[in-house]
Amino acid sequence: MKYGKIKEARFIRRLNRFVAEVRLGEENILCHVKNTGRCRELLTEGAVVYLEDSGNTARKYRYSLVAVKKRDRLVNMDSQAPNKAVGEWLLGGGLFPDVTLVKAEQTYGHSRFDFACEHGGKRAFIEVKGVTLERDGVVLFPDAPTERGTKHIRELIRCAEEGYEAYLVFVVQMRGVSYFRPNDETDPDFAAALREAAAGSVKVIAFDCEVTPDSMVIRDSVQIQLN
Repeated sequence: MKYGKIKEARFIRRLNRFVAEVRLGEENILCHVKNTGRCRELLTEGAVVYLEDSGNTARKYRYSLVAVKKRDRLVNMDSQAPNKAVGEWLLGGGLFPDVTLVKAEQTYGHSRFDFACEHGGKRAFIEVKGVTLERDGVVLFPDAPTERGTKHIRELIRCAEEGYEAYLVFVVQMRGVSYFRPNDETDPDFAAALREAAAGSVKVIAFDCEVTPDSMVIRDSVQIQLN
């Protein structure tokens, strides 16, 4: 996936979940933050950030914060980017070389999954989670308690029990990480549900991404450690 016009700025402070103050050129401006998570380890005072310029001067916040430099690592923190990147990856045969259909936001029963795919006469439902929390090369999810995330896992388990393929895909929005693990300290319920899913018929996979200030593309498999 690729953004339009990108500008470099310096992070000053976060006013709320949706708005941050940054230094762009010689001016302090407010911008939209495309991630409502905590992101405390990313959005630190003085950090280099990258803004997508909508070009729309009539919009309340012309710029959207989409990426940040964390030491020598560039991290995409746009919560919409993982689904866009996975959509392109699926259409390109990244998960199923024989894919014949990819549909986003598909409902099954009382559940809504990020994608449904058809391949080789089979139907698969896929849920995507973006990962931005990194500690010493280890990436973790979630960075805040998520009842919604746990519900998604339970729905995938039910989907698999009813004979469909079910995938939980963790998209690590950076490169150069060692492995992924659930964040037991932050959300033990999610971690327990993830282990239950992986022990059953849900396929749990993780991939890192090649990140530039104006793009993010899925690249390589990341090891998952659940113990």
